This record gives sequence, structure tokens and C-alpha cells, in this order.
Amino acid sequence: MRKLLPILLVSFAAFLFLIRLFYLQILNENYDEVSTNISLRKVYDYPQRGYIYDRNGKLMVANQPAYDVMAVPLEVKEFDTLELASLLKLTPDRLKIQLEKAWRYSPRLASLITPQLTKKEYAYLQERMHKYEGFYIQKRSLRDYNADHSANILGYIAEVGQGEISQNSYYQSGDLKGKQGVEEQYEEVLRGERGVKHYLRDIHNKNIKSFKNGKFDTLSQKGSDLHLTIDAELQAYGELLLQGKRGGIVAIEPGTGEILSLVTAPSYDPDLLVGRKRSRNFTRLWYDSISKPLYNRALQATYAPGSPFKALTGLVALQEGVVGLEESFNCFGGYSYGRGARMGCHNHPSPVEMVTGIAHSCNSYFAQIYRRTIEKYDTPQKGIDVWQKHMASFGLGNYLGYDLPVGSPGLLPDSEYYNKAYNYPTYQWYASATLSNAIGQGEVLTTPIQLANVTAAIANKGWFYRPHIVKSIAGSPVKDEKYTTKQVTTIDKKHFEPIIQGMHDVFNYGTASYLRVPGIEICGKTGTSENYTVVDGERMQLTDHSIFVAFAPKEDPKIALAVFVENGYWGSRYAGRISSLMIEKYLKDNIERKDLENWILSNTLEDEYAKPYSGEPFKINQ
Repeated sequence: MRKLLPILLVSFAAFLFLIRLFYLQILNENYDEVSTNISLRKVYDYPQRGYIYDRNGKLMVANQPAYDVMAVPLEVKEFDTLELASLLKLTPDRLKIQLEKAWRYSPRLASLITPQLTKKEYAYLQERMHKYEGFYIQKRSLRDYNADHSANILGYIAEVGQGEISQNSYYQSGDLKGKQGVEEQYEEVLRGERGVKHYLRDIHNKNIKSFKNGKFDTLSQKGSDLHLTIDAELQAYGELLLQGKRGGIVAIEPGTGEILSLVTAPSYDPDLLVGRKRSRNFTRLWYDSISKPLYNRALQATYAPGSPFKALTGLVALQEGVVGLEESFNCFGGYSYGRGARMGCHNHPSPVEMVTGIAHSCNSYFAQIYRRTIEKYDTPQKGIDVWQKHMASFGLGNYLGYDLPVGSPGLLPDSEYYNKAYNYPTYQWYASATLSNAIGQGEVLTTPIQLANVTAAIANKGWFYRPHIVKSIAGSPVKDEKYTTKQVTTIDKKHFEPIIQGMHDVFNYGTASYLRVPGIEICGKTGTSENYTVVDGERMQLTDHSIFVAFAPKEDPKIALAVFVENGYWGSRYAGRISSLMIEKYLKDNIERKDLENWILSNTLEDEYAKPYSGEPFKINQ
């Protein structure tokens, strides 16, 4: 028996070994994972990103194939550095840097060495890849733009950084991710789901067959298509009108909150940020600190709202019951207040009441009814807070909640702001200290999208939906309550009628009477916003900004918009012309007033932006 014991022990050990081997090779999938890292190649199958269409089904963004050269550092064997660098169109030093970067990321995982080869480069290189063990080519999908506009809306895709990889385990080195615009905002919807395939390799580093007939492979899933609320033709037209100018245009469908057009100028062709040229072009755009083409003025730039704000001043005064519709005020070229202070006004018929005050943009009228609003309460602090609450109900002073990744809240001051500004209670302040708010020239700051939203709320007589830019995802309408819940202002519906009539009379006999569009009843308001800069530590005034808001038709409005043109002199000169052309384009689908269109297209403000400050510019309050 003793003689058999060693034999039994060896046999038992062999039996256990065979069982363990069977378990590891056949039953335990962890072995497959280990095996994959050592003897297999794991190739990711990157899905096509979802297509992007405009509101009418016009294709704006599709895809095109591209090929990245990847490397797994542990699998890289000695190779001819000069030869491979030449094939990849890299310097030897750059190739070395990329491999060192790959080692730092992970010795066992694939890292990007050089991105986005063309089909021709891929075909040439593929025949030679067997010479470079550890390197392989990964197929990806790049964007293919069918539009040369809307870059600020669409965004772009670019390689993820190490910080993004650390924050989100989905991404790996070399992956592409949406940046800016809807590409960033709807990244998880557009990117789809990545698949993976496992291949056995031969001694020449070539894939020879699928591992276990694809048992562990997964299929990629294409990203969901987006239909935007944007009208591509209107968007392109808006960018055309703003060529040679700086500013923004935002057009909204009042009944839905859908953004019809979101123009920022200067902008750029989105194709500039596709492929291997992206890095070079992005650097050029990023460092253009004069034109700032990557800066979305429609969402981020803040301006004093100017005279369009008078419509809100009138609404609050009516809601607070401090002025009657028929009550009139004389205007003798301005309004004097405080200790020798005076708010100037341009020539227009006098006296004026609410409707004619809006039509003629009378500073004196709105200064007085604003003052009454604040002084209705025991303290200016309480008066300002009541005023601020009314204004905030129109979406001012916050980000509105639209579905784009950038923006600015603007500024809507309250009593706390003014107490700090005037060092209260050490120094007392009164309604007259904030009087410039009445005409949109005080501390209030708005973005173009905020003022467009205000215009939509007026068109709707007291309500709005939050602006949004995606209409449907994968064919299903957006049902997010954020964009389908009606936002109601603090102003009663009855008070909007005289304001709307006054805005209509702006076109009938007021400050925009020469901008009427035949067959369309338009309501609007011209505006001029003072423009200051600091030169050598001194605050100096530059040429005013041109502002215009409008909606049309007067009954059952289909479009509401705001236009800001920097250094555009006065409201109707540039912004007013552009607004009426945008309305005509959208509602009539063609432009009949070619003379007006030609004037805008042939007159730019590039000389205005280029000239140094040379004294007090021509200005007029409208």
C-alpha cells in the first residue's frame, strides 16, 4: 500500500491539474480575458455618430470614414523608427513622444499614435503594417458637414483628454467626443454604443480569424439622429447678413420656444475643425482675440438692452397701476432729475402716452413711469425688488435653461446689488439713482437670446416656453417637461395689448417706419446701447451698439427675434434692417426688397472695428 501511495498522490495531483486546466480554458471566461490581453487583439468597432438635420429634414451633418494608427506599448517590438515616422508623416521625435505618452497611459491598452488617415494613406500603410508589431489601424468616423454655417450650433468632435478619460470610464485614449454646440450637449445620444471584436493574430501581426467564432464580440450601435429646431436656410441667411459685422441674431417660434436661428458673428466654416487640420485651425481660431470666432455672442455676450427694455418698463408700470393708458407726459428733449442730472431724448411729437411713447421711443416718458414704479413703495429697496421680480419672470437674470452648453445669466440688479454699490446704509440712495434702468441703459445686462425670449413672451401676451434647439431624437419629439411647461410672467394679459400696439406703431409711424414689409404686420422696437471700453485706465465711450427686437405677424405670431450689431450706431440702421429681412425671409421665403438687402450686404463695420478711439462718436437714443 505504501508503494501505491506516491502513485496515487501523483495521479490525484495530475487529475486536479487537468480539472483546473479544463476550468480555465473551457469554463472560466476570465481566462479568455487574460488570453485576450496576451495573444489576441481586441479591436473596437466605433459606431457612426447620429446624423443632424434641420427642422425641415435637411441634412446638416453626416459622417465620413477615417483611420487612426494605434499601438499597444507592451506588444511593440524593435522597428525602423525613421521608416515608420516617414510613413506616418511624423518626425522621429514626435513618434517617440507619442509612444512615451502611450506607455504612461497604459502599457497593455491601445493608444493613439497618429489620427485620421485618409483612405489613400490607409491603403498604402495597411500593406506595410505587418512590419510593425504592436501597431494596428483603427477605423473611426469623422463628421462630414453638408453646411458651411451653424458652427456655433453644431459644435465639433475632438480627441478626449486625459481628464475626460479619468472622469468617464467609457472613453479611452484616442476616442472622439463632442465639443461645443449640440455635439457636446447631446454627446451620449449622438455617439452610439461602441462594439468590440477579438481576433487571433499570426506571426506577422495580421488578424487571421475571429476568436471563438465571435462568441465574445459585441456589435456597435449607431448614434441617434437629431432633428434641430433650426431652419437651415434662415440660419445661413442670418450669417450672410452679419458678414463683416459683430453681433448675434436669435429667432424663436413664440408658440413652441423652438429656436429658428441662432447666429453669432464672426463665425467659421465647421469643416475647418474636421480631420488632421483641426488642431492647426482650432489654434488659429482660439488665438483670434479680435474677432473671437469661437465666442458665441448670441448666448454669451452681454449688452445693455437699450430701448427695447422700455416695453418691459411700460408693462411693469401698468401692472403696478402707477400710470393710466391715456395719461400723457410732455417731453422737452429730455427729462431732468436729481441735482442737475438730465436724460436726453431725440425730437418727436409731444405729449406722449403709453402707445405713442413706445412708437417714438420717448426717454422722458419711460423715466417718469419707472420712477413712479419704484417710489410706489416705502423704500427704494422694496420698489427695486418688486421691479426685479417682474423682470425675472421674463427670463432675465438667468440662463433660461436652453439645451446648449454655454451661456451667460446677464445681470438683473436687486436691492442687495444697489445697497452694496451705494454703500448703504452709510449713504442713502433713491429711485433716481437707478433711473437709467427705465430705458435699458442702467446696470441691466442681457444676452441676445434673453431679449429674443422677452420678445416671444410679449408676442404671446405673457407666457413663453424655454428656448430649445432639438426638436426630436431618433424620430421621437422632445418631451422634456423643461421645454414643454409654459412659463407665465407676472404681468396680466390685458396689459400687453397697448404695448403690442405701440410696437406695431414703431413700423406704422415710429422709429422703424421705413422698414415695413409689404403684406406682413410687424411689431418691433428699435434700440441703441451705449458702448464703453477702457483705454489706458480710462473709461471711454465708443460707437453705440445697434439693437432691434420684433415679432410677426401681429396676430398669431410665427417668429420673434432679437438682433445685436456691435458698433452699429442706432437701432434701425443695421439691426432693424437685418430684423425685417429675417422676418421677410422666414415668412415669405424670398426677399422682395433687394435694395435693402443689397445695402446690408455691401455695408460692413470692419473699418469701425479697426479704427482707434478718436473722441465722442455720433449717437442717438432710440
